[in-house]
Amino acid sequence: MKQGTLNSKIVVLLLLAAVVLYLGVSAWQSFRDPFSTALTYSYTVDDSMEATGFLVRQEQVLTGTGGVVEVLPQEGEKVSRGGTVALLYQDSSGLERREELEQLELEKEQLEYAIDRLDQGGGDSSQLSQQVLDVIVALRSCVASGDLTGLESRSMDLKSLIYKREYAFNDTEEGESAAQLQAALDSVNSQISALSAQAAQNTQRVTASQSGVFSGYVDGYESLITPDMLDTITPSQLDQLSAQRPSVDGTAVGKLVTNSTWYFVCALDQADAERLIEGRSVTVRFSRDWSGEVDMTVERIGDTENSRSAVVFSTDKFLSDTTLLRRQTVELVFDSITGIRVPKQALRVDQQTVTDEETGEESQTSVPGVYTLVGEQAEFKPVTVLYEGDSFVLVEPADSNRKSLRAGDVVIVASGQLYDGMVIQ
Repeated sequence: MKQGTLNSKIVVLLLLAAVVLYLGVSAWQSFRDPFSTALTYSYTVDDSMEATGFLVRQEQVLTGTGGVVEVLPQEGEKVSRGGTVALLYQDSSGLERREELEQLELEKEQLEYAIDRLDQGGGDSSQLSQQVLDVIVALRSCVASGDLTGLESRSMDLKSLIYKREYAFNDTEEGESAAQLQAALDSVNSQISALSAQAAQNTQRVTASQSGVFSGYVDGYESLITPDMLDTITPSQLDQLSAQRPSVDGTAVGKLVTNSTWYFVCALDQADAERLIEGRSVTVRFSRDWSGEVDMTVERIGDTENSRSAVVFSTDKFLSDTTLLRRQTVELVFDSITGIRVPKQALRVDQQTVTDEETGEESQTSVPGVYTLVGEQAEFKPVTVLYEGDSFVLVEPADSNRKSLRAGDVVIVASGQLYDGMVIQ
């Protein structure tokens, strides 16, 4: 046992020594290697700036009084004119009554399905089983995404399908007869009628006076800043709005956005505002409470006030995704440059001889480019510089052929003298 333990220790020490030796040799070679390389890749640089401002929409606040409020539409959902937005109950018993009605409606649906199946003498059980599996998959998706509203709806669907499947697999002789099922359905209908009559007495509905997009977020800015104000708004007024803490109507149950066009207004320094042109498009990048890029039109560039101007942008895209946003810091992207990123040290200027096709005269010209490692040889590839950063440059191939620089090529960063075709060892 002692001899085996000693041998094991010797093997471990030998392996450790081999690893240390390998690392040491690699480090020594890297210091002596006159050629260091880097991998190129596609990269985008934005010419942009940050701006803080307000999202402005045509909004109508919906109000109602009640002990318990149940909001029906989801955030960002379209609501038609006359559609019910919320139910107002005098107390919690009204909400419990509604939940009981939903259960009875579900039971009614199941009984009607069972009676219909008895009348037809059977049904497609395999199709029903597949529907159950589909709803389970959708249920898991709701759980993963945190969609609580969808989770509740899918749970009800799954419960209904499971009961239907149970009826489908029950034998008629062992299950309830058609008469028993009809009696149960009549009883359920009677309970629904009674509960509906009670609910009508202590339930109020809040309906939409016009069509629009619903939002449950009411912040008090709905009347403080409106689209009609944007034609004359100034940087000082925006500063005042930023400093305010608006009060919210306690009876508000939500609001409707009644126009698909929405706006973003902010104050920019005069130099930045001068880069914009009314009527042109600019990309506005949201990255905080909502992540997305929106192409917006420059609607108005206001007069200069203390070296600042109020700028208004507009769009009719992504309204349902932005209903929860109000005061936001965004990125205004004036331009984007995409190219191949290489280290600045890899950029070289090669002197090449050019022959004039008409006169035949030869002249020396400077050609910017990089040396790439192709096999064991250095190959010069001309490039055009698109952008220069602190430690890198963005380039594009100066010509288009099979030897042009491409993303993924290995460029030689540091070395002594290099020439096209030089063997790199």
